[in-house]
Amino acid sequence: MRRKVAAKKRSEFDPKVFLSTIDGGRKIAAFSKKQTIFVQGDSSDAVFYIQKGKVRLTVVSKSGKEATIGILNEGDFFGEGCLTGQLLRLCSATAMTDCSVMRIDKKSMMEVLHREQTFSDLFVAYLLTRNIRYEEDLVDQLFNSSEKRLARILLLLAHFGKEGVHQTPIPNISQETLAEMIGTTRSRVSFFMNRFRKLGFIDYHAGDELQVHSSLLDVVLHD
Repeated sequence: MRRKVAAKKRSEFDPKVFLSTIDGGRKIAAFSKKQTIFVQGDSSDAVFYIQKGKVRLTVVSKSGKEATIGILNEGDFFGEGCLTGQLLRLCSATAMTDCSVMRIDKKSMMEVLHREQTFSDLFVAYLLTRNIRYEEDLVDQLFNSSEKRLARILLLLAHFGKEGVHQTPIPNISQETLAEMIGTTRSRVSFFMNRFRKLGFIDYHAGDELQVHSSLLDVVLHD
């Protein structure tokens, strides 16, 4: 009888509930736009999950040069390096918009990964998807023009083609940041952004939000 009850409890585990409730090493914090979540060099002792908003990841070189290495959205994890023995943060995380972020301490994260198969499957699937994205980014950087790279990153930021997600306006993001992400100069980004706008591929709205249209895909597919 006890075994049946234990099995029932395991089957009732819901990752969505786990990632939306406070308990057992889980805390939820609100971050306002541009507020720092953690800084490069901080102690790495927790994994973070974005419930709402966008988060920007950046690294700073010894010479002081800053580079954007990723922009994360609702449903994304970050800071998981602590699970593999990373003692210090290798990057900084900053809220791009008002955010709601769950902090899961390392011990609690390890326990749920070992105990709950459904959550483990979800987390591994996320990591594999992100790894594929990094490989695609590398191929894009090596073989595509800066114009195509810019078009691709804008489509990704707008969630174009993501299953179950509608295209969303991109919050204010500087041309310097876009230049860092695609490996070119701000002047080249400015030139292409003006061109995209004139061709009707993008529009600027109130609050400097950027609306990306599916027609921008033609730039990526055009040889």
